[in-house]
Amino acid sequence: MKQRLAQQTGDAKKRRKRKWRVILLVIIACVVVFALLGMDNRLTESSYVVSSDKITGDRVIKVALLTDLHGCHYGEGQEELLAVLAEGKPDLVLLSGDIVDDDMPPEGAWQLFESLTDGYDCYYVTGNHEFWSGEAEAFKETIRGYGVTVLEGDCATVNVNGTALNLCGVDDPEVGEKIFEKQLADAASAAQPDLYTILLAHRPERLEQYAVYSFDLAVSGHAHGGQWRIPYLLQGLIAPNQGLFPKYTGGYYKEQDTEMILSRGLARESTRVPRIYNPPEVVWIYLTPPGVTIHV
Repeated sequence: MKQRLAQQTGDAKKRRKRKWRVILLVIIACVVVFALLGMDNRLTESSYVVSSDKITGDRVIKVALLTDLHGCHYGEGQEELLAVLAEGKPDLVLLSGDIVDDDMPPEGAWQLFESLTDGYDCYYVTGNHEFWSGEAEAFKETIRGYGVTVLEGDCATVNVNGTALNLCGVDDPEVGEKIFEKQLADAASAAQPDLYTILLAHRPERLEQYAVYSFDLAVSGHAHGGQWRIPYLLQGLIAPNQGLFPKYTGGYYKEQDTEMILSRGLARESTRVPRIYNPPEVVWIYLTPPGVTIHV
């Protein structure tokens, strides 16, 4: 009897050990899968719809927002990134800074600009890394040479699908705080007040400054999505000029009458801190007249 009880006790212990080994293996497998999914850095797309009675044409205006490439590569000759744009057929391409990097070679940026201007109306502003390189002005001249409009405290008026738009832009504040503030004021003064006005500005944490001038929409980058994100729990761990748990990491924001669309950017192999659950993205913005509903 004692021998049978001892055997039963031993069998129960073995079953418990097997059970905990299985639980441990399941936990390890879940952690590995979670980590692998989190490190997925394949290119994604995000879409936002913005409506205004200043959009007077009878067609939606489709805008592609590209930020923070940092000279990274998406296939040979940027073919992966260009394929996304070709399929999306944007009316405008807006580039909100850090397309060129201060450490990464610039060839990836030049490949993008060279191909973009074959079929798209493109507008660009600097980011902080262009200034950190010490070659911001030279970069601007090169970019202009590709046929891209470089905005630096001014506005361009364009007609897209029957709607006239102000496209304004400012250099990154690394140009100098006083120069940046003057550019912002000059851009606002240059904008025709009755037209829908988009501000290209690299830094999202300056949204309150943009709102002072009542730009209709600001488009920004810089925050890199907060680097580490956890679905439904954490929308960004750290961002430059915002620190830990930043307010602005990616998506839609509004301050007074100014809306802002913030891209998580395209930086990939250039990031010193790996992106977790924060894949690079191309952002699509649909500007719609009142009463027009689209599904994205």
